[in-house]
Amino acid sequence: MVESVAKRIWNVVVIIMAVFMFYSGVQHFRNSVFYNPFVPNFLPFKMVIIYFYGVIEIAITLLLLIKKYRGIGAFSLFALMLFFLPIHIWDVFSDTPAIGSHQLALIRLVIQFGLIAIAWKLKNIYFNKK
Repeated sequence: MVESVAKRIWNVVVIIMAVFMFYSGVQHFRNSVFYNPFVPNFLPFKMVIIYFYGVIEIAITLLLLIKKYRGIGAFSLFALMLFFLPIHIWDVFSDTPAIGSHQLALIRLVIQFGLIAIAWKLKNIYFNKK
């Protein structure tokens, strides 16, 4: 019975993460200017990068929502959260944080670690599940 409750809770967490990823992915198109400061200046084609990650986040959403591909979605979510971690760390120590303030950058970094932990757990639950 406890396993059943835990399984249901994690199934709800998957849906919540999918909604979060979908919203974030759509925002890359609707409010792409917001993401511009997060892309390092040494990278060319900033808008292409922003749109690309919007597509990636929406694709991860779909993978998380389709049970057959949920494991791949969970693994992809974990990889993406790890990939974005250096950007969040850089923002904390930046003279002018892209998020607006050092306090917000630090809060966002803590949230990022929480998202990584959730993605890790989902990966362990759904990836390589037969």
